[in-house]
Amino acid sequence: MLNLTPGPDVLYIVANALRSGARAGMVAALGITAGCFVHIFAAAIGVSALMAASATAFTVLKWAGAAYLVYVGVRMLLSRTPAPANLSAQTNETAPALRAIFVRGFLTNALNPKVALFFLAFVPQFIAPGIDNKPLAFLLLGLLFNFNALWVNFGWALAAAWLAARMTAVQRGIQWLERAAGLMFVGFGLKLAFSDNPVN
Repeated sequence: MLNLTPGPDVLYIVANALRSGARAGMVAALGITAGCFVHIFAAAIGVSALMAASATAFTVLKWAGAAYLVYVGVRMLLSRTPAPANLSAQTNETAPALRAIFVRGFLTNALNPKVALFFLAFVPQFIAPGIDNKPLAFLLLGLLFNFNALWVNFGWALAAAWLAARMTAVQRGIQWLERAAGLMFVGFGLKLAFSDNPVN
């Protein structure tokens, strides 16, 4: 259910799939998943716990993540979406374009301190208190969560691309959908920027 809940990650995947097809959406999903690995490994070795205890570390990462979400949102607002007739030609993205989609997806997650705090709050609930190797258990559970999320995100990408390819109304509205997603990204960035530090 957590993986199915729409948020910045799902919006990023859906926006790319609507704009450029399933391949771009799936590359976006891979970038999101790769960014999540940063927090899983960091939390497993205790770096995220240190960040959660440090007001300065949290604030720096929070503002970096907020600025990046706003940047992605502004790019979506200013981008030029191809006309519906040319949409099918956009499904074959070049390697540099796919690389950029992957990197942006990676940074969207890696620069979001709320993802790190989520793993610190959520995963330990499923680790038995008496287990010998808690970091390893945390790592395995985090990897399992991320593995499940990848397939859900692929589903979002395929569903969005399917809709865009078969519904003329969706094709005509892609530009407006991307603008709406851009506004939501800016909103997520502003919400993150003005969120309270959990240490306070």
